[in-house]
Parts: sequence; C-alpha cells; structure tokens
Amino acid sequence: MAQSEEYVFRRVEDQPELERLRMIERVFDPASRRRLLGTGLQEGWRCLEIGPGAGSIMTWMSELVGPTGQVLAVDLDPKFLGGTVRANVTVMQGDVRTAELPERSFDLVHARYVLIHIPDYGRALNRMLACLKPGGWLVLEEPDFSASRGITGSAEQLAAVGKVNHAIKVMYDKLGMDYALGQKLEALLLARGLQSVTMGKDGPSSPGGSDMATIMKMSTVQLREKYLATGVVTNEDLDRYCRFAENQESSAVYYATIAVTGRKAS
Repeated sequence: MAQSEEYVFRRVEDQPELERLRMIERVFDPASRRRLLGTGLQEGWRCLEIGPGAGSIMTWMSELVGPTGQVLAVDLDPKFLGGTVRANVTVMQGDVRTAELPERSFDLVHARYVLIHIPDYGRALNRMLACLKPGGWLVLEEPDFSASRGITGSAEQLAAVGKVNHAIKVMYDKLGMDYALGQKLEALLLARGLQSVTMGKDGPSSPGGSDMATIMKMSTVQLREKYLATGVVTNEDLDRYCRFAENQESSAVYYATIAVTGRKAS
C-alpha cells in the first residue's frame, strides 16, 4: 500500500480493497519476481519492500533470502499483511519519507505502485536510495495511465472509457500527483547516478472479463465518489465503464506498467 496520506485508496472498504490487492498480486507478481531475480536476489540478502500491499512479494522474498537474510516491509497501514509471523520479516508502520530506516543497509529495495501516490516522490526515492548499500539494487514499478485507451466496444462504452480515463487524470492532478509517472522512472534513476539502469514497459490490450479489466472495474467501484468529484464523469459513465470491463467482446489498454532496475554505485 502506498506511503502517502493522500493515497487515493484510503478510506475505502477493507474487504473489496483486499480483493483488489490480491488480484493485482495475481496479475503482476510473475513479472515482479522476474525483475527481482534479475538483480541476483539470493539467500542472505537484506531487502526493503515499500508498500507491501497484501504481502505476496514480501513473503516470497523472505523465502528466497532464507534464515540468514532479512526483509523489512514499510507501509502506512499494514492491516492487509495478516498475522503470519516469519522470523526474517519485520513490518514497520510508517511513511518511507519520514520513517527511521537504516541507511546503506539493504542489498535490494523494491516498490510497486507506490511513488505515483506521493506528490513529492523525489523525496521518497531519495530515501530509498539512502537505504541501499553501495552496489545494491533498486527495482521500481509504476503505472503510466496516459497509455490508457479503449480499443473495441460500443461507441457509448468507448466514450465512457475516455471520460473515466480523463477523470483519473483530473483526480491525480488535483492531488498534485503525476498519473504518468512511470514515464519518468528511467530519467529519475539516471539523474541520481544509478548504474546498469534498464527499463521495461508492459501495456497489453486486455479483453473484458480479464483479470486486468476486473482490477480496473474494482478500482472504479472503490473510487466512484472520487471520480464523480472531478466533474468529468457521471454515474451513467461509470456504470458503462464497468459493463465495458465485463464485456468479453470489448478490449482496452487500461494502463502501462513501466519498470526500472538500477544499481547504486559502489
């Protein structure tokens, strides 16, 4: 879960939010694991997970690093991490920008869909880098909602998709957040002197009824009032968007995920 008081999914219902987080894990964990393994992640590493959500990556990393390694997970509200206690996992409630984190201590720092929810994301990024050991790896995954577009569907539904995409942008703009932050990740890492920087982009077309479409429908249900508050969508638009996301004959790029990996200079 993101580390900002302005986090758009704060004050939503717990059970639907947990279901949404678990769906995100099901869709995006395989790619996240490949990226993390690409750093050389192994037994004995110390890892920092920012915004662990429902905890799947945190748990997976703890299994890889084993009893000689450690995983520290930092979240504003760790309520979805459950009661599972692992000897090599520590959960800290706090904000990455202000929490008392050990500097130059971690072999790997990972965050997925965190920086987009922080207006002063540069400050959060600098804290993450300060926590890395020389030679340690940073892996970031952030969305780019500017890639969103409807592809196939009825004219009315495609119009609703366009309006909801606009509402998402307006909502983030009002909060001082960058809804296309993913585009900037590579430049942010290079400007901070990271080495061996690589970038990947994943923004496939997804049919209605798919896991990706379901995630966006769930988000729309959770954020209905916030979308309406932008003034650019109506309840009817949101209902059409949800029907579009259920319709197996529809398709859309709901957003792109941009991932970057970089290594701190030794």
